Amino acid sequence: MSDVVASYPRTAAISPRVEVRAFSASTNAELVSDVIAASGEWPHLAVLLTTDQRAGRGRRDRQWTAPAGTALAISTLVRVADIPAAARGWVPLLAGAAMARAVTAQLQGSTHSAGLKWPNDVLVDGAKISGVLAEVVLGDPDAIVVGIGVNTSMSRDELPVAGATSFAVLGVDCDDDALIADYLAALDETIHALAASAGDAGAAGIVGQIESLCTTLSRQVAVSLPDESVLRGRAQRIAPDGCLVVVTSDGGETAVAAGDVVHVR
Repeated sequence: MSDVVASYPRTAAISPRVEVRAFSASTNAELVSDVIAASGEWPHLAVLLTTDQRAGRGRRDRQWTAPAGTALAISTLVRVADIPAAARGWVPLLAGAAMARAVTAQLQGSTHSAGLKWPNDVLVDGAKISGVLAEVVLGDPDAIVVGIGVNTSMSRDELPVAGATSFAVLGVDCDDDALIADYLAALDETIHALAASAGDAGAAGIVGQIESLCTTLSRQVAVSLPDESVLRGRAQRIAPDGCLVVVTSDGGETAVAAGDVVHVR
């Protein structure tokens, strides 16, 4: 643990357990497996992280890979027994918002700005720098592993897609320890707020916070839905359950619970 404290002192001051691995196939898969094997050894806000993830996954089982040492892969266990099951869908959105706040802190003094693309991608100047994947631990529905990847020192040539960016490409020197610590503090704060409000995200101030960060709102969007249809319209607001409300050309409203969003303009 002393090595962790030396390398990540701010993170270790917030998280009750920080495990840094030289490499990982998938930090989410490994943390889920470790929690199943020894749940009591992994308290709320425990972290498993690496800078060399070799078989990471995004939404819809997409591959998420990066050259060793160029990105952070951070998986965090959140225990949500005090949050009603119906409100737990907010957890990945809270993680995205928490990382957006942490990225914003890293960008202070620069001309760049961060925001949240619904549901939980973090964008800087419209390009993706971070994404989230949350998974319930098998056999323990009160335990959720939240995985988040952040492009830190990738060069432009190393970026996985044209619409991505990194701190290095932005010309910003990222303090990994401060980034992770700020993310964990913001995530824990909103998790506790949601629990204290008995799952009422509006009363907890969470809906307003997400809307203030969400660059998707007020844009024309195309949403690829799970049934492979595409919904087009104007992103209007975030519903009390975290859904994105899209207004179509005929004035009708559709609440989207899951889908890939493209900002048309």
